[in-house]
Amino acid sequence: MSLVNLAHVCSHLQNASRARLALTSIPHTKLHLSIALQLQKQGFISSVQLGSSKPPVPTHLRPQQPVVPVTEAPSDDSLAILENILQTANADIKDSTQAQVDNILSRIPAARRRLWLGLKFWNNSPVLSKMTMISKPTKRLWLNSEDIGRITRGRAAGQVKGMTGVGECVLVSTDRGILEARECAELKVGGMMLCRVI
Repeated sequence: MSLVNLAHVCSHLQNASRARLALTSIPHTKLHLSIALQLQKQGFISSVQLGSSKPPVPTHLRPQQPVVPVTEAPSDDSLAILENILQTANADIKDSTQAQVDNILSRIPAARRRLWLGLKFWNNSPVLSKMTMISKPTKRLWLNSEDIGRITRGRAAGQVKGMTGVGECVLVSTDRGILEARECAELKVGGMMLCRVI
């Protein structure tokens, strides 16, 4: 795991959101993909798409959801039928999405693969306003689950400040992958502190 590259990604995302870019790209690695998916899960970015050095077509950035028109009040039987249709359609979308990703990966050389991220804005200000590293390439900070729980409650643990801001999250590298600090405290796992996002 290269923390130098992660530091470049953190500063790039922070600068891109301050410059009010709607779409930006970062190099494709497993670590960057995990962090981008966590940022999307926490609501800091709107979309994550794999591509090459050219930006993706804007229509591909919108989430694909099946449209099922309802003309009258549904009965219990029709609700069950609609749920079955939606589950089947969502499964087809997931299968087609995985096939599209495999198709894209086979056509793009590994050195040119990029992750295209859609940034979010609210009331004319960026949702991701600050993204800083906690562990440095020369000094990696490891915390156990008790210390991570202390951080989520707003208190400092070691050299890491507590989470006191609204919507603030801390990403941690664990043996279960990249998790948010609250998930680590809930699952009682420790790990290396990666970055703080505000």
